[in-house]
Amino acid sequence: MVCSCLSYADNNQQKQINDLFDQLKIATNYEDSKKIESKIWELWTTHPSENSLTALLADGSFYMSQNKLETAYDTFTKTIELDSNWAEAWNKRATVLYLMGKYELSQADIDKVLELEKRHFGALSGQGLVQTALNNYQKAIDSYVEAHKIHPNMKSPLIMIEKLKKQIKKESI
Repeated sequence: MVCSCLSYADNNQQKQINDLFDQLKIATNYEDSKKIESKIWELWTTHPSENSLTALLADGSFYMSQNKLETAYDTFTKTIELDSNWAEAWNKRATVLYLMGKYELSQADIDKVLELEKRHFGALSGQGLVQTALNNYQKAIDSYVEAHKIHPNMKSPLIMIEKLKKQIKKESI
C-alpha cells in the first residue's frame, strides 16, 4: 500500500505548523520557544492521515532508542516506502544513518527532508553534525546558521558554530 496521503488533515496540519513557525520566529524567550518546538515535533511525528504510519515511525524511534539501528533503519525505510512525502520519516532514517556512521547516506536523506520541509531545524542541525563528521566545517556552520534563523532561541546551533570556528582556526595554524 502506497499512500498518496494528501488530504484535508494534511492541509490542516500544515496550517498549524505554519502558525507555529510564525510563533517560533517571534518567541521572546527560551521557555516559550521550547513549548512551540515541542508542538512542531509532535505534528512532524504524527502522520497527517495514517495512524499506522505514525505508529510505524514510533516503532522505529523505539528501536533507535534501544540501539537496534538496523531494525530502526528497516522500519524507517518501510515508512518511507509507504509515504515518500513524509519529511519526518526521512529525518528519522537520516538520524539512524548518522548513528551508523553512514554520513553520505545520512546527508542524502537530509537533502530529501529539506526538499519536503525547508524549515526543518532538526534536519539542519543534523546536517551540521554530518558535515562536521565529514570535516566540511564551513558547510556545517552554514547549516547551523540556517537552523538558527528558523529557530532563533535554539541554543545548540550557536554553540556548534563557535566550536567549529575554533576548529577551523586551529586547523589553519
